This record gives sequence, structure tokens and C-alpha cells, in this order.
Amino acid sequence: QVQLVESGGGLVQPGGSLRLSCLASGSIFSINDMGWYRQAPGKERELVASITSGAMTNYADSVKGRFTISRDNDKNTVCLQMNSLKPEDTAVYYCNGEIRTISRVYVDVWGPGTLVTVSS
Repeated sequence: QVQLVESGGGLVQPGGSLRLSCLASGSIFSINDMGWYRQAPGKERELVASITSGAMTNYADSVKGRFTISRDNDKNTVCLQMNSLKPEDTAVYYCNGEIRTISRVYVDVWGPGTLVTVSS
């Protein structure tokens, strides 16, 4: 069994910064792509940023230049540095990973989510 757990959410003023972290644990052999998604109230879940095992990154247009995704393959973690936050960034942020277990089975895993609120 594998799991992802996010941390670092909270309340921040517009223009502020937050850093989200996600730790993968369990019977992990390797991790392929990892990503951060978000879901605002009344909206569908959307991709915010993704990163391959080789550190190639992809960002939603709405966060380019403000958010940075990174990962530490040795520690099985992925982080999202969020700067210049806007009220429209308010959402529950979810970590996602394509994980190969020690049984060599690929599973798509989601974390429970962490709330980010941008408000004055």
C-alpha cells in the first residue's frame, strides 16, 4: 500500500507565498510523474503543475511565473512553491503520483488534499 500526504496549506494574504509539500510512503519501488492539482468550490479539479522523474516540468498558464514545482527522488517528496498568490488561487490542492509498487504494479495515487485560502 502506498499513500501521499500533503502539508503546508493555510491562509495567506494576496501577494503572499506558501510552500506545499507532499510525501509518498509505503511499498514504493519507484515514482514516475508527480503533480499538483487544485479544485475550487463549484469548479472541476484542474492540473496546476507536474514534474517527471527526470524533472521536466509543466504548468497551467494561470500559474506560470508564480509557481514552481520540484521533487526529491531520494526522499519521495514533491513540493509546490507558490508566490504572488491571488484570491483565485484559493482551492483545495491535491498531490498526485504514478507510483510503481514493490510488486511492480503501477498505481495512481492521490493525497487527501490541503486547503489554500488567499484572502485579506
